[in-house]
Amino acid sequence: MRRYVGSAFLAAGLLVGCGPSETETSTQQPQEEQQQQGLFTETDVDVATECQGILGFVNQASFNTLDAYLPSNVVHNLVNRRATSPFVSLADISSVPLVGPARLQQIEHGARDLNYIDVECYGIADGLALSHDDAAALVSLVNSVSSTELHDILPYAWNGALNLRNQRPFTSADAIANTTGIAEVSFRNLRNAATLSRPFEALIAAVNNQPVSHGGVFMARHFDWWTNLHGGQFYNFQIDSCFGIEPERVFGEQPRPYLADAAEVRAEVEATIAASERRVALDPNVKAAGLANLYALTEGRSFFGCYYGYSRDPWSGHSAAFFVDTVSGFSVYTDSYWVE
Repeated sequence: MRRYVGSAFLAAGLLVGCGPSETETSTQQPQEEQQQQGLFTETDVDVATECQGILGFVNQASFNTLDAYLPSNVVHNLVNRRATSPFVSLADISSVPLVGPARLQQIEHGARDLNYIDVECYGIADGLALSHDDAAALVSLVNSVSSTELHDILPYAWNGALNLRNQRPFTSADAIANTTGIAEVSFRNLRNAATLSRPFEALIAAVNNQPVSHGGVFMARHFDWWTNLHGGQFYNFQIDSCFGIEPERVFGEQPRPYLADAAEVRAEVEATIAASERRVALDPNVKAAGLANLYALTEGRSFFGCYYGYSRDPWSGHSAAFFVDTVSGFSVYTDSYWVE
């Protein structure tokens, strides 16, 4: 069903231009963040590559060395367990009796003292061993994304998202981890949102840098879908279909009876990428890495979202879509536009 919403947008006046609106770009990561060349954790693991020495310390250090940092009964448990198989994750270490957050901090301290890890490993927070770059990206994400996206990333930690919004800006990952309402699952969701989609974000940046003439495409990984729909900044606006969103949040539009799946998200993204290549091909390596990343992040997932159209004036038009993972908050926005 196409639902036309006109008067609220007409009241905003005629806005000139053919690219994405200020609303759509205001919640993107800061430019300096996009230009960082750090190494980020790109899979959902609890020990960053730069922090693997923590596992090495627990697996390799002698009883006496471990005993200098941990109670003897804890060391006995660790040594007995590693005799059967080496530790492969923080969760694995935490499964040993008497090992909890305080013991993990002591293990990190020992690993750092004995140079198993260096400054490239930020340390352990809320069950994750973060690299320095992971921690910086997490802080940047929490400080910069919209309230809408924070709640999408933390669908089961509403109060935690609210507290993050009210207490930001943060200066460290530890401060985020210590925020009321943020526990291990929430903290991991935030880390994943900050780091797991970097190859896809590089592809988005390449698409957005393609040359345009009387039309083009725009994509975003971080955006505020609520403000995009309700900002009232367009000449006209129409919803084609929504899914997984309550009618009262989308002008009374009745949602279709099923969510988007991975295939639908991929098809929309790939069509947008193809449109961007009508004049100049993208770097094949960037494209391949970005699509592989997208496929990994969408496999087996379900998404809410909308397809809609809008224009800023009588001489241009946009067809837009957004998809948001119902659990992780991973999201993507596409926009194809024309101008006379």
